[in-house]
Amino acid sequence: MHTLSVSALNEQIKTLIESSFVRVFVEGELSRITFHNSGHIYFTLKDKDSSIKGVMFKGNASKLRFRLEEGLKVVVDGAISVYAPRGEYQINCFMIEPSGQGALALAYEQLKQKLLQKGYFDPQRKKPLPKFPSRIALITSATGAALQDMLRVANQRFRFLEIDIYDVLVQGTSSAQSIANALHVSDKNGYDLIIIGRGGGSIEDLWSFNEELVADAIFNANTPIVSAVGHEIDYVISDFVADLRAPTPSAAMQMVLPDTNELYQSLDAIAQNYTNALSSKITNASQALLHIKKLYEQNSIEMRIEQKKREISQLKERFNQSISFCIQNFSNALQPLHVRLSHQMQTIFSQKQNRLSALRENLSANDPKKRVVSGFAQISKEGKVVSLEALHVDENFELMNEHLKITARAIKLEEYQK
Repeated sequence: MHTLSVSALNEQIKTLIESSFVRVFVEGELSRITFHNSGHIYFTLKDKDSSIKGVMFKGNASKLRFRLEEGLKVVVDGAISVYAPRGEYQINCFMIEPSGQGALALAYEQLKQKLLQKGYFDPQRKKPLPKFPSRIALITSATGAALQDMLRVANQRFRFLEIDIYDVLVQGTSSAQSIANALHVSDKNGYDLIIIGRGGGSIEDLWSFNEELVADAIFNANTPIVSAVGHEIDYVISDFVADLRAPTPSAAMQMVLPDTNELYQSLDAIAQNYTNALSSKITNASQALLHIKKLYEQNSIEMRIEQKKREISQLKERFNQSISFCIQNFSNALQPLHVRLSHQMQTIFSQKQNRLSALRENLSANDPKKRVVSGFAQISKEGKVVSLEALHVDENFELMNEHLKITARAIKLEEYQK
């Protein structure tokens, strides 16, 4: 009986297994994934009943387009290998694809979710684009049709523009690094905005713009960035991170550059509006000034004087009318008074005449010239004619007749009977 050592047995098993399972495709669920510092990836592939260990060495692992995650269902393309020192076998993976979908599609969704959680797509951090850019940078392939389309649109829309072209690889292994480097350099050169883009293609052709390296460069840039990659139906990660997404490269130029013809029309419209507004203001100001002038004229000193003159004239006319009315009323009232006054005056005049006649007769009767006869004189005191009885002792009095006037003093008064 031939006896084998453990090592010999493991070697025979290794040879048998590795020659029998040169290439296998195995579907299962990833578990216990370990990313080693060496770059190798160790994991377990399992289903509901059993499991098998797997390894993907650094060279193949670097080609993975997505990140292996716990519980992810995958299809492994590899070979069965045996580690003879421990008598263990495992799958040596050459390629891993997500089960039911492509690796690039999964990688796209994984990176999109990762960047979403980091805030790369937050609208609040989007930078506004200048309305009238004067210097822009185009990061694209210098030999691509996309560049010519952008330059053609720029020449048609806005010639007052300085454009710098950063020639980069837009597909291939090192294209993402090339684009990221161009973003770092152009961001430091003081452009008003930066456009990154290329023409249409497959998801593989556009994959450079789905790389986290490019997303980081866009996110960290201080200059507003426009992503213009592929056709309108193509969406890449750079579209979500950039400050503006354009459906095509030529559309990007239409979106960021003003149209010179439209500017001329706008200027004409502004000039017309300005003219109309100025004319309207002048008209309104003229009307206001005319109104103020009328108000001034109505309230000026001259107008006030004229108004006062008119008021005085009206008052005079009303006064004259009132006086005339009063005079007329008084005249009407005085007419009977005048008649009565005339009658009363006539009566009084007659009475006075009669009285005067009586006084004349009395005067004539008491005239000293007529009353003084021989042996008699008229007595007066202080210019008044008095009777003899009115005299008192020691009073002075005058005696006068027709020819003579004397002053005498009463010495003694005696009454006697005739």
